[in-house]
Amino acid sequence: MKPRLLFVLLLAVALTACSGGGQEAQPPTLPLSPPATSTNATGSTEASEERWEDFDPGSFDRSVTIDNEWLPLEPGTQFVYDGSTVEGGRRVPHRLVSIVTDLTKVVERVRTVVVWERDFSGGKLVEAELALFAQDNDGAVWHFGQYPEEYEKGRVVETPAWIAGLQNARPGIVMKAKPEPGGPSYSQGWGPAVNWTDRAQATGSGKRTCVPVDCYEDVLVIEEFSQEDPGAFQLKYYAPGVGNVRVGWRGDDPSKESLKLVALGRLSAAALAEARAEALEQEKRAYRISKDVYAHTSPAETE
Repeated sequence: MKPRLLFVLLLAVALTACSGGGQEAQPPTLPLSPPATSTNATGSTEASEERWEDFDPGSFDRSVTIDNEWLPLEPGTQFVYDGSTVEGGRRVPHRLVSIVTDLTKVVERVRTVVVWERDFSGGKLVEAELALFAQDNDGAVWHFGQYPEEYEKGRVVETPAWIAGLQNARPGIVMKAKPEPGGPSYSQGWGPAVNWTDRAQATGSGKRTCVPVDCYEDVLVIEEFSQEDPGAFQLKYYAPGVGNVRVGWRGDDPSKESLKLVALGRLSAAALAEARAEALEQEKRAYRISKDVYAHTSPAETE
């Protein structure tokens, strides 16, 4: 138990013992899990003041128009990243293909955009995911949950889904409207049933980085971390008007994932229709497999 929490508990006990008549003193409410942490510019870890972001479903008037400068998500856009990860003590090729579909899905009274992502390790598909995003009236992009399928030898072996509003899950911010380095960390969503506790913090701006697609100026660096992997940090580089162009790492990150944007473009109508159909096929499986979570959501619809 952390010293500060122990002090609060002892103080509460003392106050209870000292109170005479009148209303009975109430014991402090303890969190369901340890407080989230954030990391400052020097790399030290400190307790976060807020575990979750204030969420108001009434502040999403144009939720599926995601035109945030740092994370624009226009339907039909495809991002392809190549790099590597460490698996079993050796580096293996890794590819990530992310497609912003023209599907939407209502979660917590907010219509979200469905992004379909596929992860390939050593040339084999190891994971496919339906991720849900929406933009609030201030311009911040929120994460409302995800349904991932993890594969082994072509078979689904795990589906650690979390969706805001189900099993105590809450939406979080994946990109602020005006991210500022040095500010406090923020929750990217809260899915306690599957240990999703990701947080993020802007750590740099005005950077320059080159990837196969292009060289970019004024790049923003976001550091992501979680309670489950203390000391492990994923670095994401965002170019204005483009989005995520590079992924790196620091600290005790076992996967040591490194990715660069190698292709960026708009899908043809036929290719987008194919992606939509495959995303809907995955959703059909989600309704059958994820009976406690995804099965309780409304169907995705064509925008």
